[in-house]
Amino acid sequence: MKIIGTVVVAAFAFLLAAHAAQAQDTSDHGVRVKSAWVRATVSGEGQPKGYVQYQDYCSMCHGEGPGRPGTMALQAKYKGAVPALLADRTDLTPQLIKMYVRNGISIMPIFRKTEISDADLDAIVAYLTRNNKH
Repeated sequence: MKIIGTVVVAAFAFLLAAHAAQAQDTSDHGVRVKSAWVRATVSGEGQPKGYVQYQDYCSMCHGEGPGRPGTMALQAKYKGAVPALLADRTDLTPQLIKMYVRNGISIMPIFRKTEISDADLDAIVAYLTRNNKH
């Protein structure tokens, strides 16, 4: 039981440190965000379908840069065998993306339809599968 408590405290401390490290970060896309946990405001002009929704809902955890827990978890899991950045993947299926978004996995929470609408989720799926070989 002490081990579980230690792991939970360590994970919480990690998330707090990641949050502090992200304060006033500017991503490679020139989007100014106040922290890793605040949705970014981006322009979709000239971007693929779903880019804006991905930036709004996913990039705070799955974006580039330090302190992105989703990207860090995928890097640790796959050790470079597949890209840690979801936007660079070519193996994600619409069904898999929707399942993870609606049901969560590991440290990723669930997102209800009231949090990410089906239309926004469809746009995110289009963005993440845009490079897949059909």
